[in-house]
Amino acid sequence: MRRLLIATTNPAKLSEYRLLLRDLELELVSLAEVGITDVPEESGATFEENAIAKARYYFERARIATLADDGGLEIDALGGEPGVRSHRWLNSGGDDSDQALVDEVIRRMKDVPAGRRSARLRAATALIYDDGGRIRERIAEAAIEGVIAERAYPQIRAGFPYRSVLFMPERNCYVGELGDEEEAKISQRKIALKKLHDDLARIAAGGSSRL
Repeated sequence: MRRLLIATTNPAKLSEYRLLLRDLELELVSLAEVGITDVPEESGATFEENAIAKARYYFERARIATLADDGGLEIDALGGEPGVRSHRWLNSGGDDSDQALVDEVIRRMKDVPAGRRSARLRAATALIYDDGGRIRERIAEAAIEGVIAERAYPQIRAGFPYRSVLFMPERNCYVGELGDEEEAKISQRKIALKKLHDDLARIAAGGSSRL
């Protein structure tokens, strides 16, 4: 079975990818399993730039097919913030706590009227693999739309704080209320992976190999 490196340090995200990619004949491996402990600097101006930079960084070290992503919350009333700084919005030196991020969203949106609370969870997913000696790079982007709720959903899933503040009116629930299986059907990562399906299937069929 061909291996695919899921290049994330977020255990919750790794688990989500294992769920989203379970139908493909791929052995998903973590950074720890390939012995990588260092992380690249995320200095891109967009999710796409960060995703491809991370994919290249880890592919060069692991030399196996590599999937990396970058994503976060975009709030229209805040000019798209927190955007690419979603996980270091309050602390430029490192990741913020989940609760602090949730609290900050609610605080900043406190006086914003209902008609101006639109927001989305966006993800850019980058895939790099060796296709018979030719290195291929693919990237896909997707988002799920909603509004920022006046109050946060009380249960914050570790690693995914913004799912507790994004409410989906058409489903009458927070993203964070959905179970793993239900969320996997609609998540921004699911949509992005669908765009990369042909390449992932090619890797599974043997199009990717160790260099």
